[in-house]
Amino acid sequence: MVDQLKALASDTRLQIMTWLREPDTQFPPQAHGDPVGIGVCVSHIQHKAGLSPSTASTHLAILQRAELVCATRIGKWTYYRRNEPAIEALLDDIRRMV
Repeated sequence: MVDQLKALASDTRLQIMTWLREPDTQFPPQAHGDPVGIGVCVSHIQHKAGLSPSTASTHLAILQRAELVCATRIGKWTYYRRNEPAIEALLDDIRRMV
């Protein structure tokens, strides 16, 4: 839980998580399919956040290590989506503690 809270202790990562909640309305169409099903291409996230590729990748890696997002690789592209079961478990833990 501490690692997940640390991962969310960034305005940029919180914004990414918010965008990923409704990816079909927050991002443009993408070549490999439904952003809800496979996730959003890292390049779309990078562009929307105004980040360099390496900075975007670092933020997404932090969220992935905290198990808040899941990554799907298709060819040379990586797609990210929220890990809703892990997010719900974190919220349940917080509710029990607070």
